[in-house]
Amino acid sequence: MKNKTSIPMALRLAALLFAALLAGTALAQGLPRATALPAPDADDGKTFRAIALHDVRHNVRESFVDEPEPTALDERTVADFFAWLRSSGHHPVSLQQIVDARAGGRPLPSKAVLLTFDDGYESFYTKVYPLLKQFGYPAVMALVTGWLEVPPGQVVEGYGARNPLKREAFITWSQAREMGASGLVEFASHGDAIHTGVPGNPQGNLQPAAVTHRYDSATGRYEDDAAWIARVEADLRRSRGLIEAQTGTRVRAMVWPYGAYNKQTLRAADRAGMPITLTLEEGANTPEVPLQTIRRGLATYDMSVPDFSLLRAPARPDPRALHRAMHIDLDHVYDPDPAQQEANLSRLLDRVQAVGPSAVYLQAFADPDGDGAADALYFPNRHLPMRADLFNRVAWQLRTRTGVEVYAWMPVLAFQLPANNPLADVRVTHLAPASAAARDQTRYHRLSPADARVRALIGDIYEDLAKNAPIAGLLFHDDATYSDDEDASPAALRELAAQGLPPDLAAVRADPALRARWTAWKTRQLTDFTLELAQRVRDWQPRILTARNLYARPVLEPAAQEWFAQDLAQSLQAYDYTAVMAMPFMEQAADPQAWLAALFRQVAAQPQGLARTVFELQARDWRTGRMVDKDTLAAQWTLLHRLGARHVALYPDDFLAGEPPLVTVRDILSVRANLAGGKVDGLETPPALAPTKPAAASAPTAPGAAR
Repeated sequence: MKNKTSIPMALRLAALLFAALLAGTALAQGLPRATALPAPDADDGKTFRAIALHDVRHNVRESFVDEPEPTALDERTVADFFAWLRSSGHHPVSLQQIVDARAGGRPLPSKAVLLTFDDGYESFYTKVYPLLKQFGYPAVMALVTGWLEVPPGQVVEGYGARNPLKREAFITWSQAREMGASGLVEFASHGDAIHTGVPGNPQGNLQPAAVTHRYDSATGRYEDDAAWIARVEADLRRSRGLIEAQTGTRVRAMVWPYGAYNKQTLRAADRAGMPITLTLEEGANTPEVPLQTIRRGLATYDMSVPDFSLLRAPARPDPRALHRAMHIDLDHVYDPDPAQQEANLSRLLDRVQAVGPSAVYLQAFADPDGDGAADALYFPNRHLPMRADLFNRVAWQLRTRTGVEVYAWMPVLAFQLPANNPLADVRVTHLAPASAAARDQTRYHRLSPADARVRALIGDIYEDLAKNAPIAGLLFHDDATYSDDEDASPAALRELAAQGLPPDLAAVRADPALRARWTAWKTRQLTDFTLELAQRVRDWQPRILTARNLYARPVLEPAAQEWFAQDLAQSLQAYDYTAVMAMPFMEQAADPQAWLAALFRQVAAQPQGLARTVFELQARDWRTGRMVDKDTLAAQWTLLHRLGARHVALYPDDFLAGEPPLVTVRDILSVRANLAGGKVDGLETPPALAPTKPAAASAPTAPGAAR
């Protein structure tokens, strides 16, 4: 920390209050009128917004020379923001007002806002608390009790700053007692020792302690579920007990460090006496949002006043935001030589950083033979071999070093189980001879979802993924298909009978009405199964988004739904994004540009079609094995973009060979904003502030790729 000025405390407080009064007067008299005030949320009086703030500094940008922290705010910004809240008709409310309103008591005032401050910085007492008293605003302050117990002059452990902070950076218990007695400040737990990182993989990446199964390098094992949740619950109880003992105030709320929580930690907080918890999810806290998961927008150093984004951010992806994704084969990062594998990862990180996409679709399964089925997985799991414990490492490095959202690219049915697994032969089967339409399709090796044991097994795999690695979303592979002669397995025929259909595929296919019912049922069955899998993941990672690969033929030809059991309209309703494979060479289109234009028109005709469809372009022509010419690829995206397409992905990206050329990929995929590094919420230093990475090792030979 920098040395504090020698100006007496009384004078400093007076100056700060005077600045606040000036800001309030200026905004009240001259609030910018060029931008209309935001309208209240729906259910105004029942709905509230919450904002997460952290350290407040004098000249925040200058302070980054010594202490870079993107969530720090300038003291003038906070004073201006408080004044703007008042002049714009917003009403900061207490947690108790919210609890009472939810219990049927007095409704909340219009445009209600819950102000929260995390970490227990000393600046809250010196800079924020005076403003709270001046404006009469209540606030919630989340304390990391482990930091407050550190002796004076010593460094706090587990803090993620580049330069470790000493105990004096945070409030004292005496200051906490004073603020608690004021009636303006309610204290919440921010954990005792879980506002830190624990090793989340064999490579040693530190990840949020509350939701990470700690890896023990001495034993080569992860914590089991029981040990993990016992550690977390003990921490919550210790933190709550310390705050109550030191301040004499009741603690009923838990603020999750890094916004990281899951179903099990919510239960642990409830058992520990904190039924209210606060997250870092954006969006309005409507009456349907439980107080167990209060949404909060995160304020950052570049916040302007007025700033409507924190008070109007949607809970779902904003369709105006660009979704641009690189689709990456983890098989190309993997190498049996650990040094070479790290070199490959470095090449990938450099490539993604240079391109600047918003997302990476990262393969989580091993498919070395390129047949589309998972022979092994890249994370610990109960049912398949683990080729390498690699997915967590790569996903975390992508997230923290490049700022992208990582979607785990996973099969839905195409798992090649070991021969000794009793379900290895419970496969999707088809009539013989196959129909002409089916013969035109690539037949993945797929397990039959008609068998409840298969559904449970695949659900276990997805759950193991969710436990192992933090992800932003799931991309369901294109293997979720049924042709017009599938599934003829015994379990599937029993399901047909349960649906009132003949348990005989030949009889069903012979009757157009029965065939239509069968097609609709199969399509819905696959969609529902993917949603079940997503829920297994959300139990561990509640914020994940979903995307699903769809073939282009069902989009272009409604009759093709019989051959794929895929439907664009249904997919747009079920998932956050539908990644349509806009791959004219794979479909052997005679006129690729005309084919793409027709595909666009079909998508645009659907409600929310353009808002939720990702056009996934083909970078390799699998008929020839060669990369698509860069000019051809650029022309395809130019056509779609001019027509009005918003979201795009590219597969494959050969990051080892640098193909397609960087300039081409960047022109198609980059969403880099004016602030380098983008949005990062990891424990490690954000890319915008990180030191330059060392040069990668010599480039390895690029392996071939197959879809």
